[in-house]
Amino acid sequence: MAFSNPISNLFGKSPILPLQDHMSLVVRCATQLEPFFEAAIADNWPQATNIFNQIVEYENKADELKKDFRLNMPNSLFMPVPRGDLLSILAQQDEIANTTKDVCGIVLGREMDIPTALQTDFMGFVQSAIETCQKALTAINELDELLETGFTGQEVKFVKKLIRELDAQEQKVDKKELKLRHRLFKLEADMPPVDVMFLYSTIDNIGAIADTAERVGNSLELLLAK
Repeated sequence: MAFSNPISNLFGKSPILPLQDHMSLVVRCATQLEPFFEAAIADNWPQATNIFNQIVEYENKADELKKDFRLNMPNSLFMPVPRGDLLSILAQQDEIANTTKDVCGIVLGREMDIPTALQTDFMGFVQSAIETCQKALTAINELDELLETGFTGQEVKFVKKLIRELDAQEQKVDKKELKLRHRLFKLEADMPPVDVMFLYSTIDNIGAIADTAERVGNSLELLLAK
């Protein structure tokens, strides 16, 4: 998306839409975690490979949007929102897609086994992390409305409510992660140590995806406070 000059941004295209488009692609990437791990649990590695390729495609498209955003966003006092704040949110969104790709790449490369005793809790954990990302997208999609209302009125209250819901969802992910790690601890004596190490890492990284989605909401909340 191109910007002709700083003044035109007061009356023309907003820099917010590309940020929202980027987050939409990022969340499409993260939502592939569920079918990917369903395929992995079923030992359907050709299907897992196809899903991973889709994740890579989404992540690559998100990278292109990120680069365009950085190159074309004006460095100007006329920006309705501080440039650095938008770049910070962009970096956090980008981290979600990158971590998703990295997690799935490692699982696929190792054809990682998830013990039967963990599978139900594991998939619940994955679904909860995805929901956190979706709630972050819902919040980011209100940013243009916030600009239109000048960060005042009922819209601010609505966005604050969305951010509270996002925080609550991330806390659910933390609880599911704690439960999953505890169950893995009970099983690890009967598993190859390297498999245990990689499974803990996978759990950590899925939790990190939810943590990063929450940080997107926190960054939006900081904008409300300015």
